Amino acid sequence: MIFNPASDGGRGARRIPRYLELLRQYLPSFEYRITSSSGEEGLLAEEALRQGFRLLAVAGGDGTWSTVADQILRTAPREGTLGVLPAGTGNDFGRNLGLPGDDLELAVRALAEGSVVQVDAGQIVTGCRHEERETSPRSGRHFLNVVGFGFDVAVVDRAKGARFLRGALLYKATALGQLFRYRGFPSVLEDGEAFRVEGRTLMLTLTNGRHFGGGFAVAPEARLWDGLLHACHIRNVGPVGRLSLFQKVARGRHAGSPQVTLRAARRFRVTVPGGARFEMDGDLYQASDDVVEAVILPQKLRVVAPPG
Repeated sequence: MIFNPASDGGRGARRIPRYLELLRQYLPSFEYRITSSSGEEGLLAEEALRQGFRLLAVAGGDGTWSTVADQILRTAPREGTLGVLPAGTGNDFGRNLGLPGDDLELAVRALAEGSVVQVDAGQIVTGCRHEERETSPRSGRHFLNVVGFGFDVAVVDRAKGARFLRGALLYKATALGQLFRYRGFPSVLEDGEAFRVEGRTLMLTLTNGRHFGGGFAVAPEARLWDGLLHACHIRNVGPVGRLSLFQKVARGRHAGSPQVTLRAARRFRVTVPGGARFEMDGDLYQASDDVVEAVILPQKLRVVAPPG
């Protein structure tokens, strides 16, 4: 069991005592560690896997889960299993699994009584580095839920400095504020076949699951086990058009809008002239150059899912 007390702007620490109480109630035995610095969950996961642990349960948010999942897929992809307990800002991967964001007891029961399922994982095959804790890029980084460009990055940037709002409300309030400030960016989206979209872009996401950003249904048809990445490209529009799109994306009703292009494929290539900066599962990354290439790894990751 790995706890990240810094998740959700430090509110994750408040959940640790209650989670420990519930874990002792529902699990026969477990060991736990608490991270003390950003990214330490990856080192703790690697150490646990090398010691023979095969179920790594993580209390945190999408970024913490993603780091541990990446370590599982690099170290023990056939035996390692990820369990998730929501304690982050968005908790979107957990939402896509069917986990509650605020019911701690139900989340622990899902961990204790759920079943192991195989879900897809995404992978960045080009080089990139975490902006806060890496100085050199590496390729092959795995992700759980989303890679986002443009408006998505602006929202994550702004959310990191928020002092009062927390949880899904933070993302939605920050996104609403950025609707009238963000200027858009040039991009090219390709899937390696005949598909290509380019031009001035408001937002571009590549998702494994249906939800991102604290519950926005950006990929209404996506499922964690469908063997596909789901691209959502939204052209840059004015303030009125942005507000309308914001409301549609929140409800998953943006398909068919003239400014929106949806596409599902096994691989996507995104080009951002001048250097690609993106968010991956809530953390900010810098690409090695202008190009980011992502692929889906079908049913690659073992995850504990709620019963049913």
